[in-house]
Amino acid sequence: MGDFLSSVLPSGLLDVLSALIPPVVVAFVFCYFIIKLLRREMAPRRMDGSLVGKGAPNASGAADESTPVTRETDAVNETPIVRSAEGTESDDR
Repeated sequence: MGDFLSSVLPSGLLDVLSALIPPVVVAFVFCYFIIKLLRREMAPRRMDGSLVGKGAPNASGAADESTPVTRETDAVNETPIVRSAEGTESDDR
């Protein structure tokens, strides 16, 4: 294979390509893992820190798939948001 490349490419270009291949491979692997790490860190998370997505375990603690899972859409604490000494948020409207 080396004879074929040396017959097709000029001799100087083959030396340059063989010198550039290792740094390009290292840079590709480095960038791949950095992008993979950044995507994992920027993934949306729940308030408890667990990932939101298909592979995340259910927060309700359902042990098997036959148990119906209900998701709460209302706030857990029904107290209104209070600004500092101004009253509730709905009073200003």
